[in-house]
Amino acid sequence: MLTYTTLQDRPREFLAATGLTHAEFARLLPAFATAYALLDPSEKTLEGKPRQRRAGGGATGTLPQMDDKLLFLLVFQKTNPLQTMHGLQFQLSQPQTNYWIPHLLPVLQRAFVALGVAPERDASRVATSPLALEGAPDVVMDGTERRRQRPTDAAQQKEQYSGKKKTHTDKNLVLVNEHTNKVVYLGPTVPGKTHDKQAADAAQIGYPTNATLGKDTGFQG
Repeated sequence: MLTYTTLQDRPREFLAATGLTHAEFARLLPAFATAYALLDPSEKTLEGKPRQRRAGGGATGTLPQMDDKLLFLLVFQKTNPLQTMHGLQFQLSQPQTNYWIPHLLPVLQRAFVALGVAPERDASRVATSPLALEGAPDVVMDGTERRRQRPTDAAQQKEQYSGKKKTHTDKNLVLVNEHTNKVVYLGPTVPGKTHDKQAADAAQIGYPTNATLGKDTGFQG
C-alpha cells in the first residue's frame, strides 16, 4: 500500500510520484490541513450532515491521515492513472477513489491560494500577477495535453482528437515564469484539436510591461 510513511525516506521516488520535494510537501501540508478543516468541519460528516457522534468514532475510514490524503491527490495529479489503478495503490475501490478525487481537489486549490501559488485563471490579471512579476517579467507559453477517454459520439471524437498518435485529449494553455518555474496562468480546458495559437488568441492574455514571451512555432500565425 502506498502511504506517506512508505515514501518519506525515498526522496527520488517521492519526487517522481508527487512532483514535489519533501520540503515542498511539508510547506503545503499545513495549508492543505487548514483548507480541509474549513471545507469539512469536524461537526459534520463527509456528506455534510450533522454528526451523531464525535469525529473519529466508529470504524477507521479510508485515507485517515492528512498526509496520506495529500499524497493520494498529488500522485493522481502527477501520474493521471485510471481510477481503478490509482485505487489499487492506496487499497481503495474505484468508487472510493472516484469519491475522494473531486472531494479533495477543492481543498488543494484553496491551499494553493493560501500559499499564493495558485495560477491565475483570469487572463486579464496576468499583467499584475505577483507570480508573473517575481524575478523578472519573462514568461514561457505552451499548450499541454492530457489523454481522455475516447468519446462515443462521432462529432465529439473529431473535436477531441489531438492529431497526435491517435489520441483523444483535453488541452490547456499554460504560462510559466521563466525564472521561478511557477505556473502563472492556466487557461480553460479546450478540446485537443484546438490549435495552440487559436487558444492563445481566445484567451486575450494581458502581459506585464516589457515582458518577454518564449514560445514554440505552434504559436506562429
